[in-house]
Amino acid sequence: MIRHWVTREDAPLERSFIKRFDPQHFTVDFPRGARASIVLGGEPHSLLLTAEFLRPSDLVGLIYESEDRYAHPVHKRETKRDYSHCQLRFRWQSEGLVRLDAVNGPTLTIEGRDSGGAPRTWYVRLWNYASGQPEDAEIKIDFDDLREGFALSREAGRVYPGDIDRMFFSLVAPGYDPSSSAPFERVRSAALRLTNMACDGSGSVLDIADAMVPEHAVRMCTAYDDLYQSVPERVVDLVERLGYRKVINHYVGMSHYQRLLPSGLLDSSVAVNSAAERWHEAFATAAKERGFEVIFSLSFELLDMFCPEAWKQRDWSGRPALTGYAPPSTLVSPASGDAVDYLRRVALRFCRLLTEAELPVRFQIGEPWWWISSDYRLCAYDPATRAAIGGDVIDVGDVRGAKSSQQKAMLDRAGQLLAAATASIAGAVRAEHAGAQLALLTYLCGTLDPQAPELRRANLPLGWSSPAFDVLQIEDYEWVTRGRKALASAAGELAATRLNYALGMRHYLAGFASQESKADDWEAILGAIRSALRKGLAEVFVWALPQIVRDAITIFDDGSERLNAFDDVAFPIEIGAEASIAPAFSTTVVTSASGHEFRNSNWAQARLRFDAGPGVRGERELGRLVDFFRARRGSAVGFRFRDPYDFSSASMSDEPAASDQLLGVGDGRRTEFPLLKRYGTGEQRRITRPLPGSVRIAVGSDERHSGWSMGEHGFILFDMPPEAGEEVRAGFLFDVPVRFASDQLEINRASFQAGEAPSVPLIEIREDC
Repeated sequence: MIRHWVTREDAPLERSFIKRFDPQHFTVDFPRGARASIVLGGEPHSLLLTAEFLRPSDLVGLIYESEDRYAHPVHKRETKRDYSHCQLRFRWQSEGLVRLDAVNGPTLTIEGRDSGGAPRTWYVRLWNYASGQPEDAEIKIDFDDLREGFALSREAGRVYPGDIDRMFFSLVAPGYDPSSSAPFERVRSAALRLTNMACDGSGSVLDIADAMVPEHAVRMCTAYDDLYQSVPERVVDLVERLGYRKVINHYVGMSHYQRLLPSGLLDSSVAVNSAAERWHEAFATAAKERGFEVIFSLSFELLDMFCPEAWKQRDWSGRPALTGYAPPSTLVSPASGDAVDYLRRVALRFCRLLTEAELPVRFQIGEPWWWISSDYRLCAYDPATRAAIGGDVIDVGDVRGAKSSQQKAMLDRAGQLLAAATASIAGAVRAEHAGAQLALLTYLCGTLDPQAPELRRANLPLGWSSPAFDVLQIEDYEWVTRGRKALASAAGELAATRLNYALGMRHYLAGFASQESKADDWEAILGAIRSALRKGLAEVFVWALPQIVRDAITIFDDGSERLNAFDDVAFPIEIGAEASIAPAFSTTVVTSASGHEFRNSNWAQARLRFDAGPGVRGERELGRLVDFFRARRGSAVGFRFRDPYDFSSASMSDEPAASDQLLGVGDGRRTEFPLLKRYGTGEQRRITRPLPGSVRIAVGSDERHSGWSMGEHGFILFDMPPEAGEEVRAGFLFDVPVRFASDQLEINRASFQAGEAPSVPLIEIREDC
């Protein structure tokens, strides 16, 4: 069974050692609009930085931090802020940057505290520690003898190496002016190669976790907007270390892959900027080397400030589609020819990166949809969409509730435009890459919102039906984390049925854990992953690596699903009242010296034992018993058994009514209630195997005949949460999950014919639910 744990920093993991300033442990950052990435160089101990500068004030930082902030505990290096007795050396080769010997040349900025503990920042001119040429030099830095300032002199302040938080190389383009916000006339490209990187001295070695989680069935999602600062080879290494295999679903993002014009808008003549291209090239190559395939994912979402005004979706009043991010993103109109042409060229460029890495082309169009504003207005009224629809354009108004025939026609027409746009992108990929696998990702919480039943016409159009795509990918994040499992499950099946994608043509993406409620969210997410795996979908992914790292989540397979197998079939013989039953509790009794007893009840529920042997009548039933025993492989596989004395919510065996048992009280949020049976004021028993079709549900004083479904292990799943204060009650018939108590079944035919009943001991299974 797939489970998870939160990996503590002090977890007893395998350990190893690493040298300080290992190239994989650098990061990069830059102001919005500039672009930069770092990848491993072609030779050992090397690093390549690629950058694009938009403004004279842009500064790119190549960063090394004492704390390994972007690492998961399975491969996190120790935090050691003392750099005493460390000597760093490397070869510096730059192009398009201010030279080492110039004013505003590359500087090593060091942030930490002085010997007295006061916060301090030092600025070290690298040229003072270089030998060679201003764009090709050997640099040696001894942290025990490092001085700040422009001119190297004994009067210059010494850097205190004993308490450093982070350091970074400050990189700027020629013409650097920190006070200027005006853009360059054109984007300025630059590159920096560090080779022969080495750190020597007694302080140069760090401890690092070196764990490897065994392979499991869950796949990983990554996203460039969240990982751009990291070395892609380390990202792929971490994915593998955490037990993920086979394929990575990678979203290229909405804000970092574009090249920008001096105006600050994206340059539609360039599909992918040089920094993003270099990063994704290295990512694909590293994935190939580790045995992964990659699905590159592209959406219709762009950072709003980068998006041309004419491309944006708009509502009836002309307001642009804006998400809730800060700063906001927008959605491009599927009717905008320029926008779709740009996305088509972006898609082709990323697919070419896959072929260059000798990977099969797998490409996803992610979350294409018409945006719905916070006041439930459809954003399908931009000028391009109005022109495409023509005289049939009408205001759909609030998308919730029933719609007129004219409004439905408007939604259908919007859906046709959306399907045509995605078909244009998919068609271009297939034309250039024969055999490419095309996937469509849809966000069910938006496309199949139960409050807006007609919205599927626009946002889940029939034009997406198989074989328009090879794979349908679905995600239902907030429904899962808010406990609306029944709605999520039903919507997933509805989408697959509507678009005609079989199980083997479907992927499921599980997420998204929020910072505020991450513990509860991960429990729900792992439950959804287990459910999707049991259904047999082709692939199940978790979204996404940054949240896995943030929360130190380790997903693993504990093997229990194989060990605790269960066949949902009934014991084959109607045993009647002849069977014997023995409920048992576990109680620890301690008798003190004075004779007083102290009792501790170890089990909240009794565990039942049965002997079904006395109910076996005749050789035909005996043969069925042996056949059933062999099919269950003795005690290996569980099954249903009807307790002849206690099988109803009403008393022990009466006809159930909807008001029999209290399951809980609504709070306006909770949608999941387990079936329970109470025995007086004592035991509260979980019912995990209700008889299908026998369950009746009441909320408040009213029986509910719809709006709920029966989930796994006896959970009632409501489509909408019961109101706060409303009692939820149920009536039902039920079986007991049991297994054979022994791997051996002893039957003597002569004794049986003489009237002696065989012994068939059964024992109740405690199901994990």
